[in-house]
Amino acid sequence: MSDPPRFRSVLGQTGNKLGSSKPPGMKPEKKKKRKDEKTKKPETPASPTTTLKQCSSILRRNSASMTASYSSDASSSCESLPLSVASSSSCKRPVRRSGSVSSASGTLRRKQVDEKEDKVAAGGGGAASNGDCFVDGRKRCAWITPKSDPSYVAFHDEEWGVPVQDDKKLFELLCLSGALSELPWTDILSRRQLLREVFMDFDPVAVSELNEKKLTSAVSLLSEVKIRSILDNSRHVRKIIAEHGSFKKYMWNFVNNKPTQSQFRYGRQVPVKTSKAEFISKDLVRRGFRSVSPTVVYSFMQAAGLTNDHLIGCFRYQNCCCVDAETATTKAKKKNGE
Repeated sequence: MSDPPRFRSVLGQTGNKLGSSKPPGMKPEKKKKRKDEKTKKPETPASPTTTLKQCSSILRRNSASMTASYSSDASSSCESLPLSVASSSSCKRPVRRSGSVSSASGTLRRKQVDEKEDKVAAGGGGAASNGDCFVDGRKRCAWITPKSDPSYVAFHDEEWGVPVQDDKKLFELLCLSGALSELPWTDILSRRQLLREVFMDFDPVAVSELNEKKLTSAVSLLSEVKIRSILDNSRHVRKIIAEHGSFKKYMWNFVNNKPTQSQFRYGRQVPVKTSKAEFISKDLVRRGFRSVSPTVVYSFMQAAGLTNDHLIGCFRYQNCCCVDAETATTKAKKKNGE
C-alpha cells in the first residue's frame, strides 16, 4: 500500500510564519483575547471619603506653604517696627499646634504671669531685683511703676478712683477723659493747670458763655475738635443742672449713688469699657454730648470714682473703699437729721 499523502509547510509572504492553510480536519483556532482585556475592570468613581482625604491633604500642603510665607513676612515687618512693638507677642512667628497643646501652654503661661504678679504684689525679692520697688515701699497698681511720670503717680495716689461729688470737678474729669483719644494721661496732666486757666476752672456755666474767639490760646493745648466739644458739652451740662438740680445727681444716679467695687487682682482684668459705660454714653450722645464714647466714659468713671478699679493689692484700693463708706455714713446722718 502506498503511504498517505503528507502535507508540508509552505513559507508565507511574511517570512518564517506558517501560512494560513491548515491541514484538513483541524478546527480553526479562535482568536485569544488579550490578557489585559480580560482582567481589566471598569473604573469605579471615587468615594466621598477618598475625595475628602485628597482635599484635606491638598489644603494641608497649601496651609503649610502659606504659613511659611506669612512667617517670613511677619519677621520682615517686625524688623521695620519700633522696638516696643517688635518685641510684643504679635510679631512672633506663628506655630501650628494642636488644640490641647496650645491650651495647655496658654494655661501654663498665664500661671507663670500670675505667680510673677503675686510676687510683685507681695513685695517679694523679684520685684526689688527688677527695680520695681517704690522708695516709699507702697504697693501700687501694675500700670504705675517707679519710672512713671511723677504727676501720673500723684494723680493715681490722690485722685484716681476717689468718688467726686462736685459738678466742676466732674466736668473737668469728663473733659480730660475726652482728650485721651489724642493725648496720654501724662501729657494731659502736664497741661492741666493751663487748661484750668483757659476754661474758667472748668465751671460749666462759665464755659458755656465762652466762644471760640476767646479760646485761641487753647489751640496749643488741645485740638479744635476737642475745644468745640468742651464748649458744646458745657452747654448740655448746664441743661442737665437745670433738669436734675446738679450734674452730680445725674451722673451718680447711673450707679445708684454707690461706687462699683471691681476687686480686680491683675491689670489685664481691668476692662476698657463696660455695659454701664455704654449705657451712659448712649444717654449723653442722645443729649447732644460729643467725645463721649464708651471708652471715654469708662475712663471718666474710673477717674471720678464711679467705679473703683484699683487692684486689690494696691494701697489705694482700701482707701477708696473707706471713702465710699464715709460718704454713705454722711448721707445716712443727713437723712436721720443728725
